[in-house]
Amino acid sequence: MSNWKAPFRGGLTADSKPISATVTIPGSKSATNRALILAALAATPSRIRKPLSSRDTDLMAKGLQSLGCKIEQLKTNDGFDYQVTPGRLTGPTQIEVGNAGTVMRFLPPIAALANGLIHFDGDERSHHRPITPVISALEQLGVSVEHNNKYKLPITINGAGNIKGGVVEIDASASSQFVSALLLVAPATQEGITIKNIGTSLPSTPHIEMTIQMLEIFGANVQRTSSSWRVEPCKLTGQDLVIEPDLSNAAPFMAAAMICGGSVKISDWPTSTTQPGDQLRSIFAKMGAKIEQKGTNLIIAGSGKINGIEIDLSDVGELTPSIAAVASLAASPSKLSGISHLRLHETDRLAALANELNNLGGSVIEGAGELVINPRKMKASEVFRSYEDHRMATTGAIIGLAVEGIVVENIETTRKTLSDFPGMWQEMLDG
Repeated sequence: MSNWKAPFRGGLTADSKPISATVTIPGSKSATNRALILAALAATPSRIRKPLSSRDTDLMAKGLQSLGCKIEQLKTNDGFDYQVTPGRLTGPTQIEVGNAGTVMRFLPPIAALANGLIHFDGDERSHHRPITPVISALEQLGVSVEHNNKYKLPITINGAGNIKGGVVEIDASASSQFVSALLLVAPATQEGITIKNIGTSLPSTPHIEMTIQMLEIFGANVQRTSSSWRVEPCKLTGQDLVIEPDLSNAAPFMAAAMICGGSVKISDWPTSTTQPGDQLRSIFAKMGAKIEQKGTNLIIAGSGKINGIEIDLSDVGELTPSIAAVASLAASPSKLSGISHLRLHETDRLAALANELNNLGGSVIEGAGELVINPRKMKASEVFRSYEDHRMATTGAIIGLAVEGIVVENIETTRKTLSDFPGMWQEMLDG
C-alpha cells in the first residue's frame, strides 16, 4: 500500500487552472461480469469486446476458468477482448472473491451447477459483507452449502451438477445483487426460477434492469412484477458483445470540471443505457454543471458555482461518494438520503465519508441512511483514509483538487475497477 499526494488545482478560486481534456472511461465492471457469466453458461462461444480490466473482472474470469470455462484474452489495438468458450462445469476447486460483490454473490449459484466441492473465500472485508440471501436461496433450491451456520464467507458449495429450480423467497433490501445472482443462473436450471423479494425495499434497481437486459441479449425471457421475477429454462446463445464504458467511474472526472472550471469530454457515452451512472448527467446539472451530449461524447463544464442538492440516491447509491465530495465544496447544504445499504459495501461508506470529511474540517451529519453535508472551508491534516474502498480513494482525489495537501491512503485500491486511476487523473489534468 502506498500513499498518494492528490494533485491540487485551486478549486473554485480565481487561481484555479481550468481543465480541458478528453477522457475515455474503461468498460463497465457490472456489465463485464454479467456478460462473462452468461457467456460461460451459453451453448456457443462468445466474444466480449472492450471489457474492463480490473481486479474484480480478473477475479470473475479466474473463477469461471477454475470451474471449467475457457476464457482467452485476445489482444486488440486498444486493449483486449474476451473469447469465452463454454465448458462442462466441474470441481473440486477454490475460488477467490477478493472484495468483489459480483463475484461473491454471482458465482456461488453458478458453482452449484458444477459437480464437486467449490470453496469460496476472499479478503477480510468479504467475511463481513452480506451474502445470506444467496445462500438461503440456494438452500431453498436444494443446493448443499457449508457455511458453519454463519451464512457468510468462507463457504463451500457441494455441487450436484444441476439445479432443479423452483420458487425462492429472498430479502434483497441490502443489495440488488441478490436478485441478479439468481436471475443469471435461472436459464441453466431444470425448471427455471421464480424470485420473490420479501424485503422492505430494493436498492439499485437499475442494476437489476442491466441483468435483465443482458439475459435477453443472450436469449432468455424474464417475466416480472413489482417484487418478483420469473425466468424459464432455456439455451443461451453466445454473443458478440461490446461493453459500455463504466459511467459510475466517470463521476470523479466529471466532478473535476465542476470544481476547477473548464470542461471534460467523456468519450463513448451511450445514448441509451441501464447503467446507474447515466443519472450523473441530471444530478450534476442540478448541482450547477453545464452538460451537453454531442453524438457519442458527453461534455461537462464548470459554471463557477456548485449548488447543494437534496436527493434520494437509493437507486444510484454507488454514486454517493463522488456526489458527497462535490457537495462538500458547494455553496449551500446537501442532503443525500436512501443510502443505508452503503453501510454494507466495500466499507461502511456513510461512516467513512462522514469521518474523512469531518477530519478535514467539514460538517457532515451521519444518519441511519442519510448524510447531511454543510459545506465549510476544509484543510488537509492527516492522511485521507480509503478504507480499502476504491470509491473512497477517488473521493479523496476529487477533494484534493480544491484542498491543498490531501494525501490519499492506498490509492492502489482503485484497481478494483480502474487499472490506472492515478495515471488517468494526471492525464486529465495535463489536458
